[in-house]
Amino acid sequence: MILKGKAWKFGDDISTDHIIPGRFYHLRSNLDELKKHVLEDIAPDFYKKISRGDIIVGGRNFGLGSSREHAPLIIKLAGIEAIVANSFARIFYRNAINVGLAAIICSTDDIKEGNELEIRLDEGILDNKTSGKKSSFSPLPAIMRKILDEGGLDSYIKRHGSLRI
Repeated sequence: MILKGKAWKFGDDISTDHIIPGRFYHLRSNLDELKKHVLEDIAPDFYKKISRGDIIVGGRNFGLGSSREHAPLIIKLAGIEAIVANSFARIFYRNAINVGLAAIICSTDDIKEGNELEIRLDEGILDNKTSGKKSSFSPLPAIMRKILDEGGLDSYIKRHGSLRI
């Protein structure tokens, strides 16, 4: 599985409240409207700027805060293909995989906003096509890649009946 997209760079400690501010809680059953507010408090008009397949690049502790599945879900619904970060909050990381959003733990220090990235999930390679620099990461376990291939845990279980490791 190969993911390609433009990098959108964010810093450390991006919380679920940064991803989807609590004032939009009332939109949680209207995901088409909710996704338009993704990261708007720290990146105004972010939803209008991104293209399908783009990649969010974070620093340390991406996704800290509440355990709401809406945070990674609206990132995915907005068209983001993956998040690459130095580290993730544990619950956010698992929620991202469960909703079908690739979450890659890899050094992001040398990635700049606008860089074109290619992520080879099976090989554990992040190729910065802009700078020419390649970084390695631990490839996702096979079951996680299967969940991503199916579009998320719900789709995987509907198709296969249960998790098969």
